[in-house]
Amino acid sequence: MFPYLSVTLFLPLAAVGLITIIPREDVKTIRRVALFFAIAAFVLSVQIWIGVVSTGPEEMRQSANTTITPWIEAFNVYYRVGVDGLSAPMVALTALTTLLALFYATRTITTRVKEHVILFLALETCLFGVFMSLDLVMFYVFWVAGIVPLHLLISVWGSEGREEAAMTFSLYNLLGSAALLIGILLIYSRPPATFDILAAAESPPFANTNELNIARATFLAFFGAFAIRLPLFPFHSWLSDAQTKAPTAGSVMLAAFLSTGVYGLVRIALPLFPNAFHYFATAFPILPILAVVSIIYGALVALAQWDLKRLIAYASVAQIGLAVLGVCAAAAGYGGLADQPTLDAARSGLTGAAMQAFIHPIVVGGLLLLAGMLYQRAETYDLHAFGGLARQVPQYYGFTLVAGLALLSLPGLIGFWGQLLVFKGTVDSMPTYAIVGALGALFTAGSVLWKIVQHLFLGDLNENRWGKLPDLAGWEKLTLWPLILAMVAFGVYPALLIDPFNAALSTLLQTLP
Repeated sequence: MFPYLSVTLFLPLAAVGLITIIPREDVKTIRRVALFFAIAAFVLSVQIWIGVVSTGPEEMRQSANTTITPWIEAFNVYYRVGVDGLSAPMVALTALTTLLALFYATRTITTRVKEHVILFLALETCLFGVFMSLDLVMFYVFWVAGIVPLHLLISVWGSEGREEAAMTFSLYNLLGSAALLIGILLIYSRPPATFDILAAAESPPFANTNELNIARATFLAFFGAFAIRLPLFPFHSWLSDAQTKAPTAGSVMLAAFLSTGVYGLVRIALPLFPNAFHYFATAFPILPILAVVSIIYGALVALAQWDLKRLIAYASVAQIGLAVLGVCAAAAGYGGLADQPTLDAARSGLTGAAMQAFIHPIVVGGLLLLAGMLYQRAETYDLHAFGGLARQVPQYYGFTLVAGLALLSLPGLIGFWGQLLVFKGTVDSMPTYAIVGALGALFTAGSVLWKIVQHLFLGDLNENRWGKLPDLAGWEKLTLWPLILAMVAFGVYPALLIDPFNAALSTLLQTLP
């Protein structure tokens, strides 16, 4: 059988190896090689997704979509990669995001092009590795390695203040990675002494009631790592500067980078620590409180922003908070999953969280691309400077309107279903948090309708300043169309996503001890 997983995982690194021997002056060849391999990785990732859907919802260890090979046998570390209905869509999304961001970068980045595309492709492999890894050591290696290319993308090609923003980004994420490593070692120190994520989920560590405190502390180490990566309030302060200072294509990849935090909560934190997660979601409910605060805080601060890119960054904090609330809804039901209504609520919340992780790079990434395209023309993100652009750049207005409405979860667009499922699961298990969290949707609507639509596109046009502003070029529309089509297609027919997510997450919930 063709090793789709391993080939897809390391194909971007093969491209890096080839590009390193191409003279840096041959920019055209470098760009073509990078795009060719990015397209190939996307095609393979779609094939993986199709293969997972065709195999049905069986448990991943029994699936043909898994590869296990000894790596460091003395320490029980294996090369374990696998995908199911949860991870396969995320792999395909990563490939699409990388392809579009790389295509945009090839038209806008003119300095140190060779190093730039190498970092993009290396980051793609790191993100693939996070979504495919079934071994905690492998997961950690890819988790940490992804910080390096993003740091360099921000610090070398970013705007003024980029070095400080990159350093803050790295320090926060390395701190989270240190917590993650401590948690992994603590898991290995307890029976069944394995780094196998699936085996640890089947026989969770710290099952002994005498180890409740160490179990909760280990869970918090994992949760802290994932919360910083998301980022969840109060660990969010690195995001706004990193998003604002990063080059446009780097900002898009950063949006994809954040989704790995939600994935970690769903794939590792909940299955390995169901009791601890349940405790911090119900008896000592700090986690849903942080999720709701992130939703409200992110939406309110976004509403107060006049810098377009910073507005998008804070709106993404609200969207991530919604995903965490969905996972908390699933954790709150632990212990009562034998009851069908409780199981349905947990499944809805968890599926909604996975949807939010998938939606985030599409919607937020699309808005970041649109913000970058505006900056290329106007050299400012200041919303005060604009007005009346709907007549001047109608195509740009159309693309931005669709992406903005997807952000505020308009029915018929992709954002609606993730929000609906999260609130459906949360209303059933923790209704108070659902009611408070729903206020964030109102504030997000204000950010989109008042700040973006009103101040960018409506009102009077400053003819002297923007009277010759050009509309979208053909290559810019080519970059945006796949994201817009995804927003509409998954909004109109969400079963393409919900069915594989639901199958995988139903299996996950039903196998919780």
